[in-house]
Amino acid sequence: MIGLDTNVIVRFLVRDDPVQSRKAQKFIEGELTQDDPGFLSVLAMVETAWVLERGYRFDAGAVASAIERLLQTEVFLVEYEQEIFSAMIALREGRGSFADALIAECGKKAGCPATVTFDRKALRLSGFAPL
Repeated sequence: MIGLDTNVIVRFLVRDDPVQSRKAQKFIEGELTQDDPGFLSVLAMVETAWVLERGYRFDAGAVASAIERLLQTEVFLVEYEQEIFSAMIALREGRGSFADALIAECGKKAGCPATVTFDRKALRLSGFAPL
C-alpha cells in the first residue's frame, strides 16, 4: 500500500495538467490493485474537497461527485470511508460543508454525543450542538 497526496488525487480527478494528470492516471489505473491499493487519508480527502471548491470553483454537487468517484475506485483504501461517505451525502444534500459534516461524523465514530460549535451553518448538521 502507498499513500497518495492531495495533488495526485486532484490531478487524477481534474486532469488539468497534461503531464501530471497522465502520470497520476497511469499510476492509479496501472500500478495500484485491490491487493496493493492506494491509501487516501482523511486529511487528503478533506484537502481535496477544499482544493476542488476553492481552487477549481466546483460547486457542492461537483465536489460530492468527485468524492463519490474516489470512494467507488476499487484500488483505493479510504481512511474513515463510512464517515467520508456520510459527509459526502450531507454535502450533496446541501446540509453543510464536507469538512463540517466529516467533523461531526468522526465525533460520532469516537462516541461523542455531539460536537460543540459556534458555527451556525454547522448546526444544520446532525451531530453538532451550540456552545
